[in-house]
Amino acid sequence: MENGDAVAEPTVARLTYRVPYADTDQMGVVYYANYLVYFERARTELLRLVGLPYREMESRGYGLPVIEAHVDYKASAGYDDELTITGCLAWVKGVRLRVDCEVLLGETLLCQGHTVHAFVELETMRPVRVIPELAKHSK
Repeated sequence: MENGDAVAEPTVARLTYRVPYADTDQMGVVYYANYLVYFERARTELLRLVGLPYREMESRGYGLPVIEAHVDYKASAGYDDELTITGCLAWVKGVRLRVDCEVLLGETLLCQGHTVHAFVELETMRPVRVIPELAKHSK
């Protein structure tokens, strides 16, 4: 790094979400698979925040299929809990990108994880390099 060069802060999407009954299981806690839906909510907001919402990306002929998903569960949430969901673009490598996510209840980390996506042309479903306007927002 050159003297005076600043490291850009990664763009972080942050949203709040109140858990409805529909998200809980018979034990009254958020069903484990719903955390991946929460990750998708964060990813959707992240894309909107960086100026490339899914709708525009798709209208330009690109898609982001999930090729890997990982969640580490730490604690549980229940009905009517107000969650904070965050997502940031962790890295871009050629045709792939990774979005890191966390779900918190107050200061308590409920889970953290990531999804990895291929950047594809929708017409052919073939991977293509992530466009620079998206890649510039990674850590």
